[in-house]
Amino acid sequence: MGDNRSKWLVETDWLAAHLSAPDIVVLDASWHLPTSKRDARAEYEAEHIPGALFFDIDEIADTESDLPHMLPSPVKFAARMRKMGIGDGMRIVVYDSDGLFSAARVWWMFRVMGARDVAVLNGGLKKWKAEGRPLEDGAAPARSERHFTARRNARLVRDLADMKALLADGGAGRIVDARSPERFAGASPEPRPGLRAGHIPGSRNLHYALLLNEDGTVRSNAEIADLLKRLGLKGDEPIVTTCGSGVTAAILALALALLGNEEVAVYDGSWSEWGAEASLPVETGPAETAEAAPAGQ
Repeated sequence: MGDNRSKWLVETDWLAAHLSAPDIVVLDASWHLPTSKRDARAEYEAEHIPGALFFDIDEIADTESDLPHMLPSPVKFAARMRKMGIGDGMRIVVYDSDGLFSAARVWWMFRVMGARDVAVLNGGLKKWKAEGRPLEDGAAPARSERHFTARRNARLVRDLADMKALLADGGAGRIVDARSPERFAGASPEPRPGLRAGHIPGSRNLHYALLLNEDGTVRSNAEIADLLKRLGLKGDEPIVTTCGSGVTAAILALALALLGNEEVAVYDGSWSEWGAEASLPVETGPAETAEAAPAGQ
């Protein structure tokens, strides 16, 4: 597989040098689990990278769905981007406050909607602040509306019917779950009420945190490939990633894209959907799981 790090990741020094470029738009895509009791928008208004816009994962979504932050329609996505002043031909850089947690979800959303020039800030706001770089507070000034063309790339998304078909065809081993080993095994409760504990039968577990360094940056391609090898995966298979609600599953998709596998699909409903449906099969206990983190984790 190839090395696509420079395609999908940008470093803090690069962003600092290009922050005022007219074709660059920076998005703060911070989002937190409901149990954290954190307000991502309030934190954005307290401090963010200069000029960054706030991307609300819970609002730029299918708000008519009972499931959390499901993908919106291309029409809604395009309308929101137009109002935010994000248009065709712009270079989009996404970050979050935790280093890398929810930014990959928004990176994936843009790719699903047809955008090609979108990257994640390696280390996010965590690294930016650690380097003493400038910050702003308050709401970002309004931008002129721009035309955004949204064309849904269905290859990057899986729904419940797709997941049932994958299991029926014996493809469960290509499903990789980004949740913690404890949640995957059913040994710890889900953060959302009403969900069964466990995982999709036959799926594998690769906790997203194993892909990150302590500073929130993404591990080297060699380390990512080693983690996949421990799962019995080469990384170039037609992999589907899942998690609790389709957020950290996108971190796995990003990591695989760095290795050259740009067709990884995310199960959008993830465990919020599968774990809530009593008719669907569930396994508990440890399964095929990446072993210890590489040195330094």
